[in-house]
Amino acid sequence: MTPSESDADGSPDGERTGDAGESGVENRLTHGSLESASDGALEYDVVTTPVLVVGAGAAGARVAIELAEGGVEPLVIGKRDHGDAHTTWAAGGVNAALGSLDDEDDWTIHAADTLNEGHHINDPDAVELTAHEMPARVRELESWGMPFDRTDDGRINQRYFGAQSYRRTCFVGDRTGEAMLETLVDRARDLGIPKRDNVMITRLLSDGTRVAGAVGFDMESGRGLLFRSDHVVLAAGGFSALYRRHSSRDDENNGDAQALALEAGARLLDLEFVQFHPTGMVGERYGEEWDGRLVTEAVRGEGGRLFNAEGERFMERYSPDQMELDARDVVARAIAREISEGRGTENGGVYLDISHRDPNYIQDRLPSMVERFESLGVDITAEPIEVAPTAHYTMGGVDVDFHTGETGVEGLYAVGETVAGVHGANRLGGNSLAETVAIGKLVGEHVVDELDSSETDVVGADAGTADLEVTSQQRALAEREFQALSALADSDGDVPPTELLDELRQLLWNHAGILRDEDDLRTGLEKLAVLRDRTADLRVEGDRTSKSFEYAVDLSFGLTVAEPMLRAAVERAESRGAHHRTDYPETDPDWGVNLLVSADQSGLSIRRRGVGDPSEPVREALEKGYELDYHHLE
Repeated sequence: MTPSESDADGSPDGERTGDAGESGVENRLTHGSLESASDGALEYDVVTTPVLVVGAGAAGARVAIELAEGGVEPLVIGKRDHGDAHTTWAAGGVNAALGSLDDEDDWTIHAADTLNEGHHINDPDAVELTAHEMPARVRELESWGMPFDRTDDGRINQRYFGAQSYRRTCFVGDRTGEAMLETLVDRARDLGIPKRDNVMITRLLSDGTRVAGAVGFDMESGRGLLFRSDHVVLAAGGFSALYRRHSSRDDENNGDAQALALEAGARLLDLEFVQFHPTGMVGERYGEEWDGRLVTEAVRGEGGRLFNAEGERFMERYSPDQMELDARDVVARAIAREISEGRGTENGGVYLDISHRDPNYIQDRLPSMVERFESLGVDITAEPIEVAPTAHYTMGGVDVDFHTGETGVEGLYAVGETVAGVHGANRLGGNSLAETVAIGKLVGEHVVDELDSSETDVVGADAGTADLEVTSQQRALAEREFQALSALADSDGDVPPTELLDELRQLLWNHAGILRDEDDLRTGLEKLAVLRDRTADLRVEGDRTSKSFEYAVDLSFGLTVAEPMLRAAVERAESRGAHHRTDYPETDPDWGVNLLVSADQSGLSIRRRGVGDPSEPVREALEKGYELDYHHLE
C-alpha cells in the first residue's frame, strides 16, 4: 500500500485528543534506543527492538508473554489504548475439551468438529495444534487469574456453542474476551513487557524476501516512527469491517495486517471466506450506533430461539436436529432467506427470544447482553430482540506455517485472525479465542528459538539491537513512506475519506455478501476500480492526528485487500461454508483446495493448493460422526 494513493473512512472527522509533540513521544517510549531524524515535512524517530509485535489483542499478548518468559524483551504496539483491543468484543466463550460436563469429549472430537464445520479445507496441523493445546491453555489462563464461570462443584463451566458435539465452550458470563484480555495484559505487566499505544503501522520494511522492521506514525502526535527489527509478528486482526454491517468498530479490522503482509512479499489464503454472524443488532429502536453489533452466540447457546415476523420458529425448516445451534453459516443463510422471502421484520431482521428462560438465569449467564439492551429500553428477559446477519470474522488471511508462524518472508510471522488455516470455510464459535492463545504460544516459542540460535550474546532489552543499524536502503524506503504520509495528510480534493470507505463497505455488502454470484462479483470488481480512481480527489481534514487521516490510511488497506478477496470469490466456483454462490449452489469435491494469492510487479495471481490429511486419531473421530443434539436443551 502506498498511503498517498489510498483513502479511508469511518466515522466523523475530528482531532484526536492527548499529548502531542516530541515530549509526548518520549514519555510513551518504553523500549529500545531513540534516534531523532527528519525528512522535510515529517520528522520521525528510530526505535530498535529484537522483536516487534504489531497488535495488542490476545494473539499479540500471548506471543509477547512467551517471548518474555523465554528471556526476550519484545515491543508490543497497538492502535488503541492498552487493553482496548478487538478481543474484548469476543463475548461468548473459548473452546477447550475439558470434559467438565461431558466427559466423553476430547481434543480429537474438538478437531473433528472444527474440520467438519470448516468443510475440510482447514489446515489439519493448525486444527490439531489448536485443539490439542487448548485444555492446557485454559488451565494456564485459570492459573493467571481468569475468572471462569464455575459448576456447582467448582469445575470450569462449559456451554453449548453452535455445531459442537459437546459442551466445550468455557466462559466468563458473556464477557469472555474482555476477561481473557485483562488476564493476558495483567500477565504482560507482571513480566514488564514494553508496550506502545496509539501507533499505526503503514508499511513493513521488506525487500520481498526478508523483513527489517516497520514504518508508521504516532496517532497522538503525528510524528513518524521507524521500527528497526529483524523479527516482526503481525497480530492485527482481520477485515470484516470492510462490510456495511459489521460487528467491529469502524476503525478496526480494515485489513491492515493482510495488506501489510501482501506488500511485504507474503501470500494470502482463502480470502473468499468471510463469516456473517447470524445475530447482529438491527432495528430503529437500537439506533445507527448499534447497527450490526454482535448479539453473542451465547444467547442461542443458553437456549435462545429464532422466530420470523409471522411467529414461526423457522429453524425447524432448515435444521430440525440442531436448530438455532447449527453452524453459523447455516443459521445466517436461513435468516437471510426468511428476510428475502418476506418473512422478516419491518427493520429487515428476525426475532431472537430467550424470555422462556428464568430471568435470574439469563442475568447470571448473559449479564452484558441484559445491561446493553436495558440501556436501550429493552428487557431481554421478557421480550424478543431484533437481529440480522452481520460481517463478523474473516477466515482468510496470511498463509503461515502454524508450528512456527512463519510467512515465507524471513523474519515475518503472523498469528490470530490475521492468518488463515484453523477455520477453513467456516469458523466454530469459541475457536477464535482458542487460536490466539494456542498458536500464540507456539509462535512465541519459535521466535525465542530463532533468537537463541543466532550469534547474539545478549538476550533482553539490548538483544539483537547492537547490529540493527538502519541501512541507507532501509532509511530510503522509510522516508519514501513518510513523504507519502505527508502527501496524504495534505490531500485537498473534494471527497472525504469517510464517504469512500462507506462506499467500499456498501460495495462489498452488495456484491460479495452472504449470497454471491459471478455477475455480482465481477460488477464489484468494476466498481472497485472506479472507487480506487476516486481516491485521487481525496480531502483529508486535519493533520496526521485527525480521524480523517486515520480513515484515509484505513481505506488504503481496505482497497488493497478488497480486490484479492473479490477475485478469490470469483475463482471459487462452488458453495462451501461461508462462501455461498447462488450460481454454483452445491459443494464440489474437486474444489477441496485452498486458494493462494500473491502479488508482484505484474499484479495479483491466484493458484490452488491441496489440503493435507488429518492424523489417524482425528480421522477416527471423524468416522464416528459425533454431532450435537440440540434437544438436550429442551
